[in-house]
Amino acid sequence: EVQLVESGGGLVQAGGSLRLSCAASGFTFDDYAIGWFRQAPGKEREGVSCISNSDPSTYYADSVKGRFTIFSDNVKNTVYLQMNSLKPEDTAVYYCAARYYSGSLEEADFGSWGQGTQVTVSS
Repeated sequence: EVQLVESGGGLVQAGGSLRLSCAASGFTFDDYAIGWFRQAPGKEREGVSCISNSDPSTYYADSVKGRFTIFSDNVKNTVYLQMNSLKPEDTAVYYCAARYYSGSLEEADFGSWGQGTQVTVSS
């Protein structure tokens, strides 16, 4: 059974940093891409970043390029999202998701999801 467990969310002031973790189990980690998505109140869920463990390639939404970094620990089967220079508009529930092989920032491409972790950035 595929399991994805997010952690690391919290409350931070604008300009601060957080590191989110996505611990994965139940599949061959090296064959999968792990994506981070977020959903703010009243908004659609959007792709933030993705790493394809098989390449490895990384993908970023324009809104987070230069501020967020995604990386993978293939020993711990965990993907991290390092978020720096946080802005109030980064406030959302952040989800990680898994798909086979290729990376993507499209929600519809992912079939397995974690439960989400709240990130709140105060101004």
